[in-house]
Amino acid sequence: MCEDLVVRLNDREYTNWLKAGHCLYILKDALHPFIEEHMRAFHRALLRDEPSLRAQCPRSCRSGDIKLSRACTPCLQWKSEILNHHRQPDSTLNWDNCTPSAWRTQHWELAKAYMPRGQARVHAAHQCDPSALLNLINYCDRFTFVHSSYVRELIKCRNELMHSANLHVSDEWIKNFKGALNRFVQLFSQVPNMTLVEQELTKMLTVDLSICATDAVDSTDMKVEDDSANYNIRPELISQWEADLLQERLRELRHMADNETMDTDQLMMLDGFLQENKDLSQRFSAELQAISALGMDKGRVDKQSSDLGQK
Repeated sequence: MCEDLVVRLNDREYTNWLKAGHCLYILKDALHPFIEEHMRAFHRALLRDEPSLRAQCPRSCRSGDIKLSRACTPCLQWKSEILNHHRQPDSTLNWDNCTPSAWRTQHWELAKAYMPRGQARVHAAHQCDPSALLNLINYCDRFTFVHSSYVRELIKCRNELMHSANLHVSDEWIKNFKGALNRFVQLFSQVPNMTLVEQELTKMLTVDLSICATDAVDSTDMKVEDDSANYNIRPELISQWEADLLQERLRELRHMADNETMDTDQLMMLDGFLQENKDLSQRFSAELQAISALGMDKGRVDKQSSDLGQK
């Protein structure tokens, strides 16, 4: 057992952050087959009801062609249809997610038009992060049977979680998150095994991930107890939870940098957190180099200059 992980798991507000984030991945894994099937059906319905959408793109249009409205007629018709089925068509759509020429043949290229930026290399529902699926449900009117206010409530929780600069959330936040999560889950009671998923989410939020360092360092398994069950959770599994969440956060920050909206303070705090935890700094060494390239060094210089000016 890595000693750095022991320390992190004895930090209650960090484990709150970790457990809440993992709950979103549990939910995503449960929903993605259902969501993918709905998008297949949605794609088939569009092709059936709008014969003009069946025409093949004659020149391999790209996202830039869509943004500048210089794409071919079939791709522009797809763009129009996507907007027609968008619950908030006046909001910014992330056309860079899409390969327009594939809209005719690939249902997931259609789905990505309703998602946050950064989905260009994603080709199926199981590859998406939770934010992508939540936004798809929120924006695509294929899911009008879902109470949108509950979806937006969970999206708000997700954004607060991922934008937590120090990767900590309070017990009070967890209580509110649990309510939002339960209300969202009830919207999908028709999904197979959702009752079992709801039980798994409840256990995850109540499980105590803290460990005694003297026991954990010598153990290959970590026994975790809550009021309802005993778990044997391998440290490698918890490390993977961390990796999923940190990768998601790093991707988001890189996309912000690409759009010149980078939050340097948040980058610096995340960089500091990774540097303080040797196991994570080794795992994310490439990402740390990318952070530096995105302006971390400049951020440090700016902060040092500001500190000196205050002395």
